[in-house]
Amino acid sequence: MNRTLAEQLALDYCCTPEEVQGTDNVFTVFRLLDGRRRWRNDGDRPFCMCAVGGKRLFTGREDIISRVREEYRDKGSEWSFEFGELKELEGILGEFGCRIKMAHPFFISEKQSTVGDAGYEIRIYRDGEIEQFRGDERWDEAFCFAEDAPDMIGAAAVIDGEIAGMAGASADSPTMWQIGINVLPEHRGKGIAIRLVTEVKNIILSEGRLPFYGTSLSHLASQRVALSSGFLPAWAELTAERIPDVTEQGK
Repeated sequence: MNRTLAEQLALDYCCTPEEVQGTDNVFTVFRLLDGRRRWRNDGDRPFCMCAVGGKRLFTGREDIISRVREEYRDKGSEWSFEFGELKELEGILGEFGCRIKMAHPFFISEKQSTVGDAGYEIRIYRDGEIEQFRGDERWDEAFCFAEDAPDMIGAAAVIDGEIAGMAGASADSPTMWQIGINVLPEHRGKGIAIRLVTEVKNIILSEGRLPFYGTSLSHLASQRVALSSGFLPAWAELTAERIPDVTEQGK
């Protein structure tokens, strides 16, 4: 396993890199550790589960973790995102007023890739240059404009003077930066996403960080972009949220 990834998951799941690289399921009470991947509502994270290396990492509220340990102490991770497994877990979370929020596969790349000439201009944006795209919903996957995970890199494909696609990277942690991609509908199927993701990946690696890419379990086109850009599957992750009560829903 990539050492940077093991160290990152250890911070995210409040355990040790050795436990991440081991074979046994891990159960920990969640706490905010410096260097973790930063998500919205970081302090209100009742439960997370990671499938990696044939096992599962669990972290969350003490009462939920105690209950989950009873059910999953010896269960491997291979089928943990099957519908039946998720339904069972949803039932357990419901006992504590929580529900599954999202579940995603994640990919990493450890090597730079060669990118040939595609016949259009590639523009690179850094740090403050990215601000010009704030509020432009066409690039909502490339840039998140999150205070805790700042956008660091942008790469645009420019065709006939107009931006046809944009990839971006956010500093989700000090050592791992996440890539997102948007391509306008009329320019899809031309390999733009692969080229831009590869460009951003190469920059991240050249700066000594580990690039990662997350997508939906059912977004096969996005997964093909990851694979074609030199990424490989690394882990899958599930997060939970509190079920809002009636008064909260009305706010």
